[in-house]
Amino acid sequence: MRVGVFTPLLSKLPLEAVLKKLAELNIHTVELATGNYVGDAHCKLSMLDNSSALSDFKKILSDHGVSISALSCHGNALHPDKSLGQAHRETSRKTILLGEKLGVPVMVDFSGCPGDSPNAIAPNWITCPWPPDFRTVLDWQWNEVVAPYWIEHARFAADHGVKIAVEMHPGFVVYSPETMLRLREIAGKNIGCNFDPSHLFWQSIDPIAAVRVLGDSIFHVHAKDTQLYPTNMVRSGVLDTKPYTDERNRAWIFRTCGYGHGIEFWSELISILRMFGYDYVVSIEHEDSLLSPGEGLTKAANFLNNIVVREQPAAAWWS
Repeated sequence: MRVGVFTPLLSKLPLEAVLKKLAELNIHTVELATGNYVGDAHCKLSMLDNSSALSDFKKILSDHGVSISALSCHGNALHPDKSLGQAHRETSRKTILLGEKLGVPVMVDFSGCPGDSPNAIAPNWITCPWPPDFRTVLDWQWNEVVAPYWIEHARFAADHGVKIAVEMHPGFVVYSPETMLRLREIAGKNIGCNFDPSHLFWQSIDPIAAVRVLGDSIFHVHAKDTQLYPTNMVRSGVLDTKPYTDERNRAWIFRTCGYGHGIEFWSELISILRMFGYDYVVSIEHEDSLLSPGEGLTKAANFLNNIVVREQPAAAWWS
């Protein structure tokens, strides 16, 4: 297992500057965004049709001794605005094709969220079963929109040798271990999850226990923390719609690793991931509004590098 970084937090820097900065933090693995909600600062899908640009891109990575853990295009392919949904679908398909060309085995995306009918103009995230209209909408979403798209998309990804890691994120149809496994049952085992504990914390889902539930469906891991504020939570509950920058009044905010939960939690998370067969990348994602990108990245890298030590072949230990 090794520590990596999801690079949008450094989107103002060119790729080579990012790789040099990460090397100083003893990080040699990156997760690169290709579009949709996360932008494409360091990885352009136009390389699919430009062999020279693709070759130059590979050389930059090779020259810096850097590997890619995943290509990410967090979007809403099920958006009821058909032009937006189609654009996100196309980005997702092209990301898979680029992953195939680069030999990147995992693509990260959201499950998406439809509207409440074929005539909807905005997504509708259903969070309770009553009044009965909600159950009717939820059944329609899964049966008529979610299942057809994800069955086809999972097959497309499998045909190109890329697995899809769906990030469990409230606001979309997959937001919990239960909904993650439901999608996997529908679309097959080429669909798994991008495990981000930060989105589980504020839903009162224990990430350690969630690993046991998800097991081998975990394809990729994000390292991001959450701090809960009980004094605000009693007023707003966890479904807090205030801006993330309103830290004083929110029930919870995203934090750099170690600032919401300490070394005991993160050490146990790494251990339980290993116990259930995950031996890949823990990718730092910075969304801490109280720390600058540089400060948050440095603190998270130092924190996690003390926990995640990539094992070497046995001979290296005794030589």
